[in-house]
Amino acid sequence: MSQPLIGIVGSAGAYGRWLRRFFETRMGLAVIGHDPADPDSLPEAELARQAEVLIFSAPIRHTVGIIERYAGLADGSEAGRLWLDVTSVKAAPITAMLHSRAEVVGLHPMTAPPKAPTLKGRVTVVCEARLDAWRPWLERFLHALEGEYVHAEPEQHDRIMALVQAMVHATHLAQAGVLRAQKDRIGDLADVLRFRSASFEMDAAILARILSLNPAIYEDIQFGNPHAHETLTALHAQIGRMAALVGEGDDAARAAFRAEFLSGNREALGTQALADGNYSYERLGYLLADLAGAHAMSVHLPEDRPGSLRALLHVFERHGVSLSSIHSSRTPEGEVHFRIGFDAGVDAEALGRVAADIDASGIGRVLATGR
Repeated sequence: MSQPLIGIVGSAGAYGRWLRRFFETRMGLAVIGHDPADPDSLPEAELARQAEVLIFSAPIRHTVGIIERYAGLADGSEAGRLWLDVTSVKAAPITAMLHSRAEVVGLHPMTAPPKAPTLKGRVTVVCEARLDAWRPWLERFLHALEGEYVHAEPEQHDRIMALVQAMVHATHLAQAGVLRAQKDRIGDLADVLRFRSASFEMDAAILARILSLNPAIYEDIQFGNPHAHETLTALHAQIGRMAALVGEGDDAARAAFRAEFLSGNREALGTQALADGNYSYERLGYLLADLAGAHAMSVHLPEDRPGSLRALLHVFERHGVSLSSIHSSRTPEGEVHFRIGFDAGVDAEALGRVAADIDASGIGRVLATGR
């Protein structure tokens, strides 16, 4: 169990590819897989026979059927092995895996495959269904993933995902639909963003994220979660009630709006949760304000070692350029870069000398200047 052979069902998918890189580079494990999109991948029967840890990373709508097929292919040879899944629903896939003789754990990373090499800072739900001999290895695996873990029962997970995923996605898809319907009168999203508040900018970023990724995933999150319809019906009732009160428009409607949607919700959600959420909003607002600054430079540091950032900042000091902000993120290719912001009065010529110095010295690589 110290060096198990990892098998991935759906090895050519986005998460399958990410998991392969993780296991090979972070844990030094051999990985095999099957995917209909990869003609060079192993046949399913061979994967079921060889894999000591088998991970199902398939579309939600197909996962249960795939698990059932692999249980038939394994035909008992999975006894003493570990089966995992990484789908966005848990009750049905875990029930299917429990029909095998393997040890069973359901995982749900609450993120699309990241550009980072681990899940550091990302929540991952863990549903332990049948776990004994593989527990030490699972703990090593989760430690290597560097995620933030929350344990749940499968039914609890699915009910919460109807709120965390289905409701949130539906809200933003509905917003996109309203924007689409009014496009001829108000312009496209870029036109509206010129008038942005921090709240609208955050919402626009979320709906853009949803519409930029695999649409099948978002479809399956709605149709594959057995609790999504109930949640969306409740959301529809809330929006309908709000629209009705606004349509009435009188003092009585205003009073009902305050009581139900402001005072009532504030009391129900609780003082501490509201304070924490408001603080998170303020931090995001400051971040967005920094990122909107027109005077900035993005730099990639090729050497991830102590002192690299200090050496970079020393270049700015040497040229007498003051910084107003600094943030790290990743490029679309996955490289860590620092976005360094400056006040409006920054000396453009000095900034040019800084960029040339950074590139020439090999400390870093300037990716962009300006917003």
